[in-house]
Amino acid sequence: MKDEQSAIESTTDIFASLLVLLGFKYAKRPADKNHPYGHGKKEPLITFAIAAFLLISATIIAYESIHNIQTPHKLPKAWTLIVLGLIIVWKEISYRIVLKKSKQLHSSSLKADAWHHRSDTITSVMAFIGISFALLLGKGYETADDWAALFASAFIVYNCYLILRPALGEIMDEQLYDELIVEIRKESNKVKGVLGTEKCFVRKAGMKYNVDLHASVDGNISVKEGHDIAHRLKDSLREEIPNLGYVLIHVEPDK
Repeated sequence: MKDEQSAIESTTDIFASLLVLLGFKYAKRPADKNHPYGHGKKEPLITFAIAAFLLISATIIAYESIHNIQTPHKLPKAWTLIVLGLIIVWKEISYRIVLKKSKQLHSSSLKADAWHHRSDTITSVMAFIGISFALLLGKGYETADDWAALFASAFIVYNCYLILRPALGEIMDEQLYDELIVEIRKESNKVKGVLGTEKCFVRKAGMKYNVDLHASVDGNISVKEGHDIAHRLKDSLREEIPNLGYVLIHVEPDK
């Protein structure tokens, strides 16, 4: 991997990490008068920004690789393999740590940052392979690492898609949480007075999941009794499923 490419990756790493830290802090702000559902939508916006950094990085790396392929140059130094090996280990460890944390917090921006580390791992692995080929095959294969970097840029673009797809679904309130809906229905049926559930919509906002649920109750009970059941159901769901945010219960008379 050439110095210019390493500098590009280091710069994007810094900016991406700063964005994640700032966005994560902002997204955790509680609901207020102007944002009754909280500030969680900031998360996917930060994810879009990280993906943009990756796309820019991939474009510049591809451009530099093509330029280097067309420009005669010396074989890379053998010691660069040691440096790349250390980078691969460090970036893979970083990827696993950040990804684990993103799953714990249900954070899309942290997940995007994790994939940012994985992209660095991929480019470093490709560079390691390319330099190894260049050193083993010798003169005439000086551009092997540049070809490897070019292929790595394509992997980065693909990773951008993997990052953007769920973030776009989050922005568009796409129904992607079937397992969570099953859990919500299961816990709802345990609440006294709830005879069943009908519609259940889930949308993600930051690290929380907002829920709209239609619950069936005895049609002969009073409005107050139905209201009390709805409150019990809401409290029970938020207690049993801690990552729920705003929960709206609509009471339906059982047919």
